[in-house]
Amino acid sequence: MSGDIAVDVRELGKRYEIGAGEAGYILLAERLTERVKSLGRRPRTEEFWALRDVSFEVKRGETMGVIGHNGAGKSTLLKILSRITPPTEGEARLRGRVGALLEVGTGFHPELTGRENVFLNGAILSMKRQEIQRRFNEIVEFADIGPFIDTPVKRYSSGMQLRLAFSVAAHLEPEILIIDEVLSVGDLAFQQKCLGRMEAASREGRTVVFISHSLPSVVQLCDRAILLSQGRMTAAGKVGEVVDAYVGDVSSDLERGIRDRQNRHGTGKLRFVDVRLERDGQVIDSPATGEDFDIVLAFEKKSTDALRGIRFNLSILTLSDQTPLLDLDSAVTGTTFSEVPAHGEVRCRVNRCPLPAGQYYMDLRADAGGERLDSLNHVAELTVADGDFHARGGAQDRLMDYRTVLVDHSWSLEAVPEERVSELSPAPSPLAQR
Repeated sequence: MSGDIAVDVRELGKRYEIGAGEAGYILLAERLTERVKSLGRRPRTEEFWALRDVSFEVKRGETMGVIGHNGAGKSTLLKILSRITPPTEGEARLRGRVGALLEVGTGFHPELTGRENVFLNGAILSMKRQEIQRRFNEIVEFADIGPFIDTPVKRYSSGMQLRLAFSVAAHLEPEILIIDEVLSVGDLAFQQKCLGRMEAASREGRTVVFISHSLPSVVQLCDRAILLSQGRMTAAGKVGEVVDAYVGDVSSDLERGIRDRQNRHGTGKLRFVDVRLERDGQVIDSPATGEDFDIVLAFEKKSTDALRGIRFNLSILTLSDQTPLLDLDSAVTGTTFSEVPAHGEVRCRVNRCPLPAGQYYMDLRADAGGERLDSLNHVAELTVADGDFHARGGAQDRLMDYRTVLVDHSWSLEAVPEERVSELSPAPSPLAQR
């Protein structure tokens, strides 16, 4: 491994076993009956390769972006690079101390305070106590949680945990900084602050590996990028060229019929074959902001096995930068299906469409008893027309940032009585720290 190379990945692969062995919530009697019928043999499982034949290099001081749709293998790759999970085949060699932020709270002990967790993470990175103390004030200032630094982390909001976790990962002088798609938890100002810190780390000669669905952020931050699709690397090179390849893949997926799509994941015991939009029983091209509409998913059951506890999930994301906006899950509403016909349709009612006018797309998946039946990205494009969400008698105001949804809310104003003015505290509200 050359001294100029910080990350060297060679023919990396990660295999998981899925199938009947993962099914849950089955009665003991049913499980025993199945085991007797199979003469004591374990249930058949299927191989799923989350990554296969992935090879690339990242030079010291370079910023590498990793992009791809959900389920492409991005997070699996970073977990291998972070030594959280071992590869099934191939190798990933890293030269230098690694700071990783893969999800909110990773590496934090909930019973310890923020201060104690900073020193714990520093020790994990083999840093001396004096080194951590030297950077401590800078870490707390960046995270903006000063009043709560001696509070147990279990009492932090997700935003507070994220701010502290990123600050620790970025400031404890790692030679290699690995960042997964967690910045979407923070607000826009914090995202820009984090991007600025990653740019500074790169200028200081540190290596950054960055996953994000925000293509503008990848273009702004990264020198090069790789594109993952179905666990394989399909493009690598200059960041602009790789982003163009990704956008082309998304457009190609949207133009292809669902029934014939091959880039899908799951056992195939149930498969989506069509999707359409309806309003009042009539097929429509696009809903309008503030109007009720239905998303109808047609499916075919390909297995004679009983499928229990089926849950359907539909995600809606922005077309421009793949930001998730809505996650519609039947199980969250308390609806799972004990059995489905060989050919059927499941209908999801969206009340008062909360999306501003714009372009979006949908991802689909179906699960049963812990088993993934079918999963598709970029299923269909969703165009939302102008509408009157707040019932003001006109179209909804255009929003500058389309990474948002609309909700019912109201405002009121009242005068503060003279006798209460002296009671108002000049100290910042605790909410401002979250």
